[in-house]
Amino acid sequence: METARSTPPIAGPPADPDQPDASAIRLGPLLQAFGDPLRQHIVRRLAEHGEAGCGDIDLPVTRATGSYHFRVLRQAGWTHTRRIGRERYISLRREDLEARFPGLLAALLKAAEADESAAT
Repeated sequence: METARSTPPIAGPPADPDQPDASAIRLGPLLQAFGDPLRQHIVRRLAEHGEAGCGDIDLPVTRATGSYHFRVLRQAGWTHTRRIGRERYISLRREDLEARFPGLLAALLKAAEADESAAT
């Protein structure tokens, strides 16, 4: 279950230097990162609910494994991570993704939803 936290301030610099510039986001790494079901869950959660603290996204894995999946998404260009104090906040780079690959995000989210519906 996801926990409720107060909304963080909107401003904040990137927490990690490995977040690619929008112009450096490539299709191959995006698709490879999205191929994992847990990372699909994270992207879908961010698309539906917006920015979240790392601890606010309920994952069925250890904290270290969750950090790995967040890093893969960040390095591929899916997410933006920022830090306020000790907390890291993750958001979907919706505008950057739409500018680089129009319609890709919506198509992948729809496909992931259809896959999940077919599996249940």
